[in-house]
Amino acid sequence: MIDNLLLGLETAVSPENLLWCFIGVALGTVIGMLPGLGATTGVAILLPITLTMEPVTALIMLAGIYYGCQYGGSISSILVSTPGDSSSVVLTLDGYQMARKGRAGAALAIAAISSFVAAILSLLFLILLAAPIASFALKFGPAENLAVILLGLATIVSFSGSNAVRGLSMAALGILVSTVGVASGFSTDRFTFGNVNLLSGIPFIEVMIGLFAVGEVLHQIRRGGEKPIRARFRDMIVTRSDLRRAVAPTLRGSGIGLGLGVLPGAGATLASFMSYGIEKQVSKHRNEMGSGAIEGVAAPEASNNAAANASFIPTLALGIPGGGATAVLLGAFIVFGLQPGPLLFESQPALVWGLLVSFFFGNLLLLVLNLPLAPVFAQALRLPYSYLYPVIIFTSLIGAYAVGNNHFSLWVVFVAGLVGYLMKQFDFPVAPLVLGLVLGPLLEKALVQTSAHGEGNLLVIFQQPISLTLTLAAIVLGVGPGLLRTLRARRSATTRTNERQDIHA
Repeated sequence: MIDNLLLGLETAVSPENLLWCFIGVALGTVIGMLPGLGATTGVAILLPITLTMEPVTALIMLAGIYYGCQYGGSISSILVSTPGDSSSVVLTLDGYQMARKGRAGAALAIAAISSFVAAILSLLFLILLAAPIASFALKFGPAENLAVILLGLATIVSFSGSNAVRGLSMAALGILVSTVGVASGFSTDRFTFGNVNLLSGIPFIEVMIGLFAVGEVLHQIRRGGEKPIRARFRDMIVTRSDLRRAVAPTLRGSGIGLGLGVLPGAGATLASFMSYGIEKQVSKHRNEMGSGAIEGVAAPEASNNAAANASFIPTLALGIPGGGATAVLLGAFIVFGLQPGPLLFESQPALVWGLLVSFFFGNLLLLVLNLPLAPVFAQALRLPYSYLYPVIIFTSLIGAYAVGNNHFSLWVVFVAGLVGYLMKQFDFPVAPLVLGLVLGPLLEKALVQTSAHGEGNLLVIFQQPISLTLTLAAIVLGVGPGLLRTLRARRSATTRTNERQDIHA
């Protein structure tokens, strides 16, 4: 192990590799800030320019773009409530509220620190336990994947706010919308009404841009706009209290991200949603979440980056992509004549360990670049909103058109923007709708595969130890908060009744 690490260090610290690592994380940050592009698109677009490089240099740069995009998406989510990628959606809940209160710099700094800590922890696990974890991930079949998705759906309770019925109805609507297109495992189309643009489903990125970016702008315009933030510079700097509050959520988020990141297909999006939902159940400051809590920034950002790094475990050790971006990176391996899998660690040790060690330097570069710039980024909120809103709309439409490359994407953004505006006007939570959209296709695929595996019997989910444990955890997470509230209400009512009886006596 020490010899491998020294070999990887020697490869990663060469001037050429460090330079391209820096270029990768810088480009990734910029791409992540642009609505709709995200890591998968960024890596795919820039893959051709790496074909003349050495394989290890090219992969270091592409990996830098990947995890640079994770933080870039956080910047736009926090500053203008416009997620650069689906994994950054959760940050709009508390990060944007912190920005509205003049604490955008602190939110960005906490996001950068949590990202770095999660990246280092996940890198240690990646180096020490890649092979055992990959072997464990192979034990996850259709039933186990279905249980993981059910556990993710159980977090809807945490995003529903004070009205659980509204949250559940929005989640159901998201799952319903996700069924548009060709059915999973079949060749029949549903709810397309003869429109060929809907055969592949309603595009998620465009819906997300409309719900958050356009919906928020319309909502602010309807309210007459707000005055630009005039917070003092020192208000935008992270404090010791912020750091203390971020420690536990960062560690919990890192663990959740590691656990879900190694599962093919689960990805950083589900990890960020689940970490936020769990944090809302266990945090000492759970009542503040949703209105600008540090925990609501640290937990999902840590899980997002931990899952991004952990997704390299199945990619490198098994040749199975952990998500969309790692699927593109897997294609890059093939282009360079490399076959990911157990033999890759033996046949190309300098490449594998050089790539892994470069993660440390890349995340360190991200921290050094973005931590001092956090208050500077936050100054964008001092612009008059009459200037800021057109920029948000313009970049959103450009991003949507770049993803779909057709006018249909723009219509989706406009319709989703109107829906987002109405949801804000009538106080319907947006997060459950997004979670339903994300998990809907995964849920359908897992149901079809589990049904086939169990020969039509879905109860097979209770026959495997891992799937049984995860399903029971989903039931507890979904039903537990409601039972606790009911018990507390009854206890309070009993206490008040006893007090009145004592007074009368």
